Amino acid sequence: MSADVRSPGFKVVIPARLGSTRLPRKVLREIAGKPIVQYVWEAARKAGADEVVVATDSDEVFKACTAFGADVRMTAPTHNSGTDRANEIARQAGWDASTIVVNLQGDEPLMPPALVRQAADLLADDPQAHIASLCHPLHALEEWLNPNVVKLVMDRRGYALYFSRAPIPWRREGSTREAPRLPNGLAFRHIGLYAYRVAALVEFSGLSPAPLEDCEALEQLRALTHGLRIRMGITDAPPPRGVDTEDDLRAVERLLSAAAG
Repeated sequence: MSADVRSPGFKVVIPARLGSTRLPRKVLREIAGKPIVQYVWEAARKAGADEVVVATDSDEVFKACTAFGADVRMTAPTHNSGTDRANEIARQAGWDASTIVVNLQGDEPLMPPALVRQAADLLADDPQAHIASLCHPLHALEEWLNPNVVKLVMDRRGYALYFSRAPIPWRREGSTREAPRLPNGLAFRHIGLYAYRVAALVEFSGLSPAPLEDCEALEQLRALTHGLRIRMGITDAPPPRGVDTEDDLRAVERLLSAAAG
């Protein structure tokens, strides 16, 4: 299916918060004359969703998104996460409990539309899963050791067992702290893209943060702690970096300029 063909069956919500500690106002930072959130919205529209909504608590983001034609809706300023913001949009819209919603962060201007579709299709094809997400194999030792790279392990059916900032799984034979060995074929990096059924989105948003979540600062551990099943899809074509810092912004500018040229 072409990336430009619209396929009913899932929604995309793009949480776009203006406040950011590492890169203030990042969703409105411009690249080649367009705000970052516009690139995200354009990618979501190409993914085949039957509805794409930007969710924000900022009048400024609302006005900017309206200017480029997005369906943008205001949400409460008290939300702690994009998941909570997506849940409010689902409630506002009255979406059915079985509706699939993809949560696509507003700072991912280079997210391939095919990955958005993959997450939605993965959940649609698995009635036992509450949530679907994606990962890709890790081949670089430095990435596996990097605490900013979230790793995961899965069971034989493709359900997530655990997510961690630590290098997991640890190869017992031949690894030391001084000379760790990358467990090729077993090491995966998590891609922060989620598909939820609305029923699971409502349930998740009502759960209290879990101790493991607080420990690792990983929201998906709340879902696992409370027994929600996360189905993982593997891709060999991971997305380029999102935008969290000025360096990230410059890197994305270079990639977009190269693509345009």
